[in-house]
Amino acid sequence: MNMKKVFFAIVTLSGMLISCNKTEETPKVKYESEVDSLQVVYQKIDTTELKIADLPIHFKSMDYLIHPLGKIRVNRSTNTSRYSGANSDISFSISNSNDPEIAGVIHNVMFQAIDSTELKPLTDRRMLIQSITFLDQIALKTQKKYLLYIIFDMDTNRDSKYDSNDIKSLYISKQNGEDFTKLSPDMQEVLDWKIIDAKNRLYFRTIEDINKNGEFDSNDNLNYFYVNLLNDSLQIEKYLPNQ
Repeated sequence: MNMKKVFFAIVTLSGMLISCNKTEETPKVKYESEVDSLQVVYQKIDTTELKIADLPIHFKSMDYLIHPLGKIRVNRSTNTSRYSGANSDISFSISNSNDPEIAGVIHNVMFQAIDSTELKPLTDRRMLIQSITFLDQIALKTQKKYLLYIIFDMDTNRDSKYDSNDIKSLYISKQNGEDFTKLSPDMQEVLDWKIIDAKNRLYFRTIEDINKNGEFDSNDNLNYFYVNLLNDSLQIEKYLPNQ
């Protein structure tokens, strides 16, 4: 488990260094007014955007291949518009995998059964997937195969970008991408999550911007949830460990 934490710490730090080139830190949320909450709007994927795919990833005991999709990334310090494998300023890499986890700059995922040539997308919505985790211990114990996602699914700071300056959300799906479901409430940032094998539960925390200042700080609310992974409905339960 320690190696997993180190892996994601490195990826998260890299993402922060890439996305935080501004002289001023932008707020996570920008409201239309001081009293109104941001309207929840999910955008569709722009199919005209240039997309590439990594080679497929397969985790032990999964019956599907995972194909991460993304964009060719160009170093912003250059003005070139040509995409060439010989150009060191261009990256064709979307993700890195370390069984049972994938991390990177992923815009969608295609799923393919091992014995099939058919490919199915995870979603038709615009989003940026930071990480995908196969819940391998739950699969080993219960035969239920789930994927957990950390995702930026809305442009909450209204800068026309989907990146780490937006609110981070928690999603879950079956191993083939079906029943793709958001677990964390809209406009609440997921802080962390943990699987308790003894109870077959997923626990997670979020922070809520109750004073509507656009930042998540010590004046805001922490909310606590769990999901029973044996229950096919994946009902989200709120609990109050701090009261």
